[in-house]
Amino acid sequence: MSWLLLILTLPTENASARMRAWRALKACGAVVLRDGVYLLPAGEGRRTALVAIAEDVETSGGTTYLLEASGEDYAGLFERTAEYRQLAADIAACRNALDQVAGADLVRQAKRLRKGFQALAAIDFFPGQAQAQTAELLDALEEAVRARLSPGEPIARSAAIARLNPAGYQGRLWATRKRPWVDRLASAWLIRRCIDPDARFLWLDSPAECPAEALGFDFDGAAFSHVGERVSFETLLASFGLEADPALARLAGIVHFLDVGGLPVAEAAGLETLLAGMRASIGDDDSLFEAAATAFDFLLLALKETR
Repeated sequence: MSWLLLILTLPTENASARMRAWRALKACGAVVLRDGVYLLPAGEGRRTALVAIAEDVETSGGTTYLLEASGEDYAGLFERTAEYRQLAADIAACRNALDQVAGADLVRQAKRLRKGFQALAAIDFFPGQAQAQTAELLDALEEAVRARLSPGEPIARSAAIARLNPAGYQGRLWATRKRPWVDRLASAWLIRRCIDPDARFLWLDSPAECPAEALGFDFDGAAFSHVGERVSFETLLASFGLEADPALARLAGIVHFLDVGGLPVAEAAGLETLLAGMRASIGDDDSLFEAAATAFDFLLLALKETR
């Protein structure tokens, strides 16, 4: 295996440059072989990081040598088990306090732990069971947080999505769980704006109370819910042939990320904050939906204007 060695020296009086180099080396996962000698597994991205550090050191009056070596096995120096053990303990502490922490704080804690895991995994060059087990604990925590904040969140089913004609779905009663959040609010907005302009909505205390004549969405057993990797909003898009609209497709990516995670989307944080403020201040679900619908209207217009 090939390795990258960065050998550097800095004037003793330049403490800020020394600290800057140390932080950059730590961030990219380098280990110390001896004072002033740092090691990383070879790789183009890691070489680029070391070159940037070397350039900063030389600009600050130091000297550097970047070398490549092979033959020795230094993998043991990059052991991350202790760091995963600490992260797992932090995850467990968050899980144990699940019922004592306010919802917004709980979401922030879960996001901080996910960010910490991603940063650690990025410098775990020889991943093993420690990373896999910590990932499972983090997934379980995030699922518990979702269950706490959105009880009754549907389980995705495997099924083909039939193409439907909107003409057969006009003036209908649509039902979903009360206190709607992103996927349900977005789905209701899509129904009203693109599928059934005269739609009426019923917010259920329990999915079991859904009337036989109502079209359910975003709960287990509903006519429209999670299918495979799709959230309910995406299922509705596919069911009514709306996926080809670029702006709706981009909106679907935002809703998907906020509902179940996945690839981050730039606009997601702003929408989440806005909807969270609405949900916290508006107690009536019909009024909440009307306010959220206005937000989705403006967001769709913005998505149409930008690429």
